[in-house]
Amino acid sequence: MKKWMMGSLLVLATFFSSQAWSAGAFFDETFGNFQEELETAADAGKKGIFLFFHMSECPFCDRMKSTIMTEPDVIKLYKENFLTFQVDIEGSNEVTDFDGTVSTAQAMSEKKYRVRATPVMMVFDLQGKPILKYTGPTRTKEEFMLMAQYVIDGVYKEMTFTKYKRQQKNATKE
Repeated sequence: MKKWMMGSLLVLATFFSSQAWSAGAFFDETFGNFQEELETAADAGKKGIFLFFHMSECPFCDRMKSTIMTEPDVIKLYKENFLTFQVDIEGSNEVTDFDGTVSTAQAMSEKKYRVRATPVMMVFDLQGKPILKYTGPTRTKEEFMLMAQYVIDGVYKEMTFTKYKRQQKNATKE
């Protein structure tokens, strides 16, 4: 009985640690100075910065982080093109916004970016200007990857993400 129990605990520990590693692999570490992160992104040849606004106890955020954002091809696509950070919309930690404004994560989320529900995903260009805001979880991994491709290819300059997504869906039907 003890061997079975120890074996089960070992399997569970391995499972949860690999899940935590996978979810953590998507996001970069930051001290909350997004103005400095712009320089880092530019120096690294990135297309911009991806922010994932979330809050604890958000089932949609948790689903995205434990499924879509753990997929190796998703991680690769986003890591190659963006710096990726999480922002807790209830957070009291000090952050410096892209324009140098210092506030809390909560104030930045609510007042500046008008995040009311989570998740909210935003992509900022290398000047710190928002170029995509998507509220709610994506339905599929493919939709999440399409969001990245929309920015990478510069399509955001020509049309909305909704129109682009519809166009891409129709193209695959033909």
